[in-house]
Amino acid sequence: MASMDLPEAAFEIVVIKTTGDRVLDRPLKEIGGKGLFTREIEEQLLDGSIDIAVHSMKDMPTEQPEGLLLDTYLPREDVRDAFVSLDGGRIADLAEGAVVGTSSLRRRAQLAHRRPDLTLVEFRGNVQTRMGKLRDGVAAATFLAMAGLNRLGMDEVPRTAMDTDEMLPAVAQGAIGIERRAGDGAMGDILSAIHDRDTGLRLAAERAFLKTLDGSCETPIAGLAELEGGTLRLRGEILRPDGSDILVEAGEAPLEDGAALGAALGRALLERAPDGFFDWRAAG
Repeated sequence: MASMDLPEAAFEIVVIKTTGDRVLDRPLKEIGGKGLFTREIEEQLLDGSIDIAVHSMKDMPTEQPEGLLLDTYLPREDVRDAFVSLDGGRIADLAEGAVVGTSSLRRRAQLAHRRPDLTLVEFRGNVQTRMGKLRDGVAAATFLAMAGLNRLGMDEVPRTAMDTDEMLPAVAQGAIGIERRAGDGAMGDILSAIHDRDTGLRLAAERAFLKTLDGSCETPIAGLAELEGGTLRLRGEILRPDGSDILVEAGEAPLEDGAALGAALGRALLERAPDGFFDWRAAG
């Protein structure tokens, strides 16, 4: 039975609040990294409490727990970062020494590389919480994902979309993935009807790139795959956490070779990176 034949009433939505959602007063790297947004959900998937898990792919580790499969992706949203400031404008409009809040190590490193004069502070919480901090003067600006703002319909949030040449996004930003038990063929058949092939091809390349670099929330890594006809183009970069250095690689390959391209670009950056390049402790 195709998923489009199932009425909405056939599905029960179970909201699972993870450790990553609950602990907002510390950087992710201090409380466990990316698995904080997925581990508790995957435990319920494995024990049969839920049948599928819906994830923001930006939060997903590159290794799946044994017994789980991630092979369904929805059409990808806007991949860009949003520069958010009550005054509008762009990064270049910020006064020297202005305070910018972000919880993303990648965004911190990219911003420090472009504007080393800025003061960067930890900024976590939902959109409403972050906007409240801006109104309270905690920071002059912050960053959010355009995809999240679009999905929430939050057109009132003052934002400027960052061109990917200015700020390369996180691997898999803007993508939603659906995870299932590997042995659940019936659910696999249902989900196949909503799988977006182009998103799957792009994420195969980006996640192979990330996996090769052994990326985590402690690692400033950015990557973006784009499709043009039968060609997949991939750009990737790694940064020192303090923004003092950046290494970039790019390449293209046939669509079916995206994962191999991602791995090759990751290896190229590893070969170029000096010892200690990924050590977040170097930032402070």
